Amino acid sequence: MATGEGFLTGEQRKMLKIASQNAENLSSSPKGLSSSPKSPSQLFSEHHLKVPAAGKATNAGIAVRHVRRSHSGKLVRVKKDGAGGKGTWGKLLDTDGESHIDRSDPNYDSGEEPYQLVGATISDPLDDYKKAVVSITEEYFSTGDVEVAASDLRELGSSEYHLYFIKRLVSMAMDRHDKEKEMASVLLSALYADVISPSQIRDGFVILLESADDLAVDILDAVDILALFIARAVVDDILPPAFLTRAKKTLPESSKGFQVLQTAEKSYLSAPHHAELVERKWGGSTHITVEEVKKKIADLLREYVESGDAVEACRCIRELGVSFFHHEVVKRALVLAMEIRTAEPLILKLLKEASEEGLISSSQMAKGFARLIESLDDLALDIPSAKSLFLSLIPKAIAEGWLEFMKSSGEDGQVQAEDEKVKRFKEEVVTIIHEYFLSDDIPELIRSLEDLGMPECNPIFLKKLITLAMDRKNREKEMASVLLSALHIEIFSTDDIVNGFVMLLESAEDTALDILDASNELALFLARAVIDDVLAPLNLEEIGSKLPPNCSGSETVRMARSLIAARHAGERLLRCWGGGTGWAVEDAKDKILKLLEEYESGGVVGEACQCIRDLGMPFFNHEVVKKALVMAMEKKNDRMLDLLQVCFNEGLITINQMTKGFNRIRDGMDDLALDIPNAEEKFSFYVEYAQKKGWLLAPLGSSVADGSSNSVAGT
Repeated sequence: MATGEGFLTGEQRKMLKIASQNAENLSSSPKGLSSSPKSPSQLFSEHHLKVPAAGKATNAGIAVRHVRRSHSGKLVRVKKDGAGGKGTWGKLLDTDGESHIDRSDPNYDSGEEPYQLVGATISDPLDDYKKAVVSITEEYFSTGDVEVAASDLRELGSSEYHLYFIKRLVSMAMDRHDKEKEMASVLLSALYADVISPSQIRDGFVILLESADDLAVDILDAVDILALFIARAVVDDILPPAFLTRAKKTLPESSKGFQVLQTAEKSYLSAPHHAELVERKWGGSTHITVEEVKKKIADLLREYVESGDAVEACRCIRELGVSFFHHEVVKRALVLAMEIRTAEPLILKLLKEASEEGLISSSQMAKGFARLIESLDDLALDIPSAKSLFLSLIPKAIAEGWLEFMKSSGEDGQVQAEDEKVKRFKEEVVTIIHEYFLSDDIPELIRSLEDLGMPECNPIFLKKLITLAMDRKNREKEMASVLLSALHIEIFSTDDIVNGFVMLLESAEDTALDILDASNELALFLARAVIDDVLAPLNLEEIGSKLPPNCSGSETVRMARSLIAARHAGERLLRCWGGGTGWAVEDAKDKILKLLEEYESGGVVGEACQCIRDLGMPFFNHEVVKKALVMAMEKKNDRMLDLLQVCFNEGLITINQMTKGFNRIRDGMDDLALDIPNAEEKFSFYVEYAQKKGWLLAPLGSSVADGSSNSVAGT
């Protein structure tokens, strides 16, 4: 190679060789561009091939270019980087150019398609939950199967979102017929505590109230319907009455939610017989009301006790179609076993068979026992030995395998506590206070307190009385203040009352968690006690000195002083609860006498029973028995016995109330004989008749009979 070409690298030499071969081919071709052949040097010069001089062959790796020619023989300028021009294939591994994929090409491969990133949406658990509960609710409205709805909700999980189920269920029912509204209320009662906690029920209704303005846009009478749902929840004991007061304080007065609460309180919960009114407002569209179910259960259990046919009893329970309400069967069966001691083996047999058949689930069985535990104090008023009888039933049920072990049963079957005596006193006084709120019978309450024989616990009674009254209406608050005056005169010392208020004020902050207006309510009770001369003004200073200086209780005492110092304080505080305590025991006696006279003059049995039921005083039904028997003696008309028979068959008057009524007649026989000469003879006949019909407890019945026979013998 000529020295004029300078120093070439190996790669450049290779490129030069290829260029020389191309030049030779072109010179031999008939379609040459020129008649005279060109040397490689000329070709390089035409294509501006720059060859570095000797000693400078370092970074010239791209100096040599391929020579490209078109099919027409024309010389074509080569693209930068050697990609070629028009009609050429382009450079090796050319990825910069636009590629076109023909889907109709037989060699088309979908894998060669360019990838495209698609954004995937991330699902929100709350959105998924809301969609799922819509389908659960729709299915429930179609089938009415409470158990399936409860099971689906459990399987769905996400229990922290259950408040949104409350909102969705009620809002969907609001836009439907009365049947679905009734079904929604029944479902809420069934899910309460078992599937949905009380706090979630409360929060669910809170968000419903907050969205009432939006609901009113789509549902014209949304305020009235939602108010009825809340009233129904209070009647069904899934919302506390205090919920309305607390919720009002969180809502603007101009909002629809505030109107809902006002409507619920004034139109539904303040009406006479409001419970029955609210329960029947939607017409009992689920074909059977709770009261009707309870009556059917009572009837089938009494029929079973008479016949002993467990198969027929199980069939009747199954036909009720209220598997979520089987705990009521358990509870009533156990009460019947306590009332009629001879029926206990039959009752245990029925419950065992119902459990083995899977008719009554283990959870329903346990719930029935738990409900009875809660009502043992009330039951003890009618069945004095209720607690011991119940504790004897638990080991039998556990031994036979149809009841799971109950943690509440302690050593020797007794419930253990740090201070059993005080605990029992608290339980007893709650029952006594509830009975007082119903009857307004102060002498009876004082007798009950004296029977407990624990005067050292009088401050505890005062604390319980005012705490229970604060969570109720003004009627009960007024009754509590009146009772304090009576107790101060009869059995409570000033120290008892002072210590009771100190205990109340020490726990004022805890009370305020449940009763938002607790501080104001306590101040009114304190001031009212001073106006009623239960406390002296100096006692307020004594109470304040026993409290920490900057606590909530001290502020309440200061508030009470301000109330007392205000102008016309006496008149205002005497009327702070509205005045009046409702109708008292004397009114109840008068109502009983009138309904019996109306029945005796040709009234209907069913109407008389409904009037007794409307009294709402089942613990006072012994008065019905007593007055009915006295009227039968006076009028010489045994039609009253037919009424008592119907009341007994329906479970309206229990065997204990019946026995108590007969006992009261026996105790007052001497006075009664002055007005009715043959009273003892007639009474003996009534006792014998009642024993044949099974109205009376055997021991008391026999003592009644003996007592009457002795009286007859004495005359």
